[in-house]
Amino acid sequence: MTTMTREETQALIQEVLEVYPEKAKKDRVLHLTVNDQGVEQSKKCITSNRKSLPGVMTIRGCAYAGSKGVVWGPIKDMIHISHGPVGCGQYSRAGRRNYYVGTTGINTFGTMNFTSDFQEKDIVFGGDKKLSKILTEIDQLFPLNKGITIQSECPIGLIGDDIEAVSKQGAKELEKPIVPVRCEGFRGVSQSLGHHIANDAVRDWVLGNRDNDTSFEVTPYDVTIIGDYNIGGDAWASRTLLEEMGLRVIAQWSGDGTLAEMENTPKAKLNLLHCYRSMNYVSRHMEEKYGIPWMEYNFFGPTKIAESLRKIAGFFDESIQIKAEKVIEKYKAEFDAVIAKYRPRLEGKRVMLYVGGLRPRHIIGAYEDLGMEVVGTGYEFAHNDDYDRTIKEMGNATLIYDDVTGYEFEEFVKTVKPDLIGSGIKEKYIFQKMGIPFRQMHSWDYSGPYHGYDGFAIFARDMDMTINNPCWNKMQAPWLKSETEDASAEAA
Repeated sequence: MTTMTREETQALIQEVLEVYPEKAKKDRVLHLTVNDQGVEQSKKCITSNRKSLPGVMTIRGCAYAGSKGVVWGPIKDMIHISHGPVGCGQYSRAGRRNYYVGTTGINTFGTMNFTSDFQEKDIVFGGDKKLSKILTEIDQLFPLNKGITIQSECPIGLIGDDIEAVSKQGAKELEKPIVPVRCEGFRGVSQSLGHHIANDAVRDWVLGNRDNDTSFEVTPYDVTIIGDYNIGGDAWASRTLLEEMGLRVIAQWSGDGTLAEMENTPKAKLNLLHCYRSMNYVSRHMEEKYGIPWMEYNFFGPTKIAESLRKIAGFFDESIQIKAEKVIEKYKAEFDAVIAKYRPRLEGKRVMLYVGGLRPRHIIGAYEDLGMEVVGTGYEFAHNDDYDRTIKEMGNATLIYDDVTGYEFEEFVKTVKPDLIGSGIKEKYIFQKMGIPFRQMHSWDYSGPYHGYDGFAIFARDMDMTINNPCWNKMQAPWLKSETEDASAEAA
């Protein structure tokens, strides 16, 4: 367990806050807390989903990132136009490793950058006509696309381009779905609103398209995977387990997802939700409109995988429940071997996390399976219902931080002295230069998958490879070197 007491952790928070002016301190104190498992609702101890403090280094993204980069972008057989200047589309292209099956430029388009490339004259005169022309050109160049989304960037909301009218006209001419998404980056306080806006666009422009289609044959065991973006193949690893226990996955989105799968989702018997933060909105809508229940699951680490498989199986009949137990038993020798190999090397190691979506709480169990302890965690863009789910996963007296600033995170790390940090690319090189082992936990540091039993083996290997790499014992900041060492280096 963590060596810091509740009082020491609270004192650390107060010490870090002292650097701020009074107004900033009053704001930031609401976003930092000491975990208390006895609290029923996190809103009593931490504030979230508020605007970041101007002047501090926030690590959040924008609404456009939440829509184009997360929800819509991985839908592989649609073309996603970044409507605005070229930079946003280029920056968001192919950065998240959303693996997919297909031929890029023929029937899949996820790693391509389609942009209206706004110039000054487009800001002045508007981009509606340009956008309409782009829709026609795209369909001529890539005729196998199944539809198009228009992901609006900041200038679009400012100048008032009528992307809805262009979409309706384009859909009529091309006879394909054209989906306008009002995800201008300045909307909301983070990428979280972009998720919500994208979910609403799915609801309004996609989900009802096949309501009257009876050609799709349903079974009693039809499920969907929602909110898994197939980072490094995660959704494939999860799908394997679900199908082994006798379920039929009829839709998987958005990672390696298709428009047809999204349209068929309302025919499922159960929606399985992995990333609660990004997809709970559309899951709730389907429950209300179509009567489809939804269930969260966690496929990180054998303990949580077994819990989730049994929870999912409990929704179905006894045959599925028996198969679920067989799946767990089938992989037992495999994950026992992984734990036997890596737990002795990782036992007692302490981890601090700061990620988006579900990972600040979902991966805690996987670390614990390896004998590690998460001593601090926080979200970039969580709401309080995320923290409600987190406080039960964390030990008492551990740090929880919301939208943590660069300064706060560094100071926490200096005092807590974790053995490993799991965060994003913006923090990676800061902490590596401090000589602290680091894993990029947004896209698995170019590894993966981490979901499922196969993914757990990769996860364990990567954590061991990072923490026990001998390079960390050989690193020393230049200003810490003695004059003798400098003289010796010059002489050599």
